[in-house]
Amino acid sequence: MKQKISAIQEIYREGVKALEDAGIPDAGLDAWYLLEHVTGIKRASYYAHPERELGREEIKRYFSYIEKRGKRIPLQHLTGEQEFMGLSFAVNEHVLIPRQDTETLVETALERMKPGMEVLDMCTGSGCILLSLLRLCREEGVTGTGTDISSDALAVARKNAERLHVQADFRQGDLFECIEQGRRFDMILSNPPYIPVPVMDTLQDEVRLYDPYTALAGGSDGLFFYGRIIGESILHIKTGGLLLFEIGCEQAEAVSGLMKAAGYEDVMVKKDLAGLDRVVAGMYNGE
Repeated sequence: MKQKISAIQEIYREGVKALEDAGIPDAGLDAWYLLEHVTGIKRASYYAHPERELGREEIKRYFSYIEKRGKRIPLQHLTGEQEFMGLSFAVNEHVLIPRQDTETLVETALERMKPGMEVLDMCTGSGCILLSLLRLCREEGVTGTGTDISSDALAVARKNAERLHVQADFRQGDLFECIEQGRRFDMILSNPPYIPVPVMDTLQDEVRLYDPYTALAGGSDGLFFYGRIIGESILHIKTGGLLLFEIGCEQAEAVSGLMKAAGYEDVMVKKDLAGLDRVVAGMYNGE
């Protein structure tokens, strides 16, 4: 895209307009994040010097990103990062982009965390759930393991562990297959794939086209992985241990029922900031 303008304020306005014309929600916000990503300029500096001129290569790169965003490529895939629980996580096309809804799962786990706990995060993806917990509990001797079937996802999780200076054990496998027989955890938590396959085609393009299919699709009714994890968890959770899931907002009753049938007690549902059911948690009674 050729541009004769060079003042940063005008560049930004052109970026906003291009995204608005492409029908991108929050066009102003996305245009700003891309501008900040390209130039490194913060808002205070932008407002103090709106006449500042950008170089030709900066302008070219910025509008290249704007064009890609206009094609519904997620903002986070362009910037390569996403904030979660106040921490910055690397993301790419191999992992589900961390979302604010999932912070409810981490917050629920933190409320129940005790010093010295050993935590298992199933379907860890970028590692955002496990690494947030370990980072926020780093003075309490909490240790953690994350598993995922995708080696590409685990590469991202390990990168995030390095950038956050957090020690975690990441393993590749289909759910519990990479966990030693007889090994039991104080807490197991997961944000598994839970979108019903028939619903997949209705998702927004940013999700449907760019998030990993295997991180989204949860079988015909969205409950496939809940059933597997709950059923297999009883071999890997301590008596009195906690199992926590992120759920779709209409899955609370079904997931709660599966947990109770497997021997989990005190099963509760927690809502997210939008008032929607988001987390189911329960304690294993060991029977």
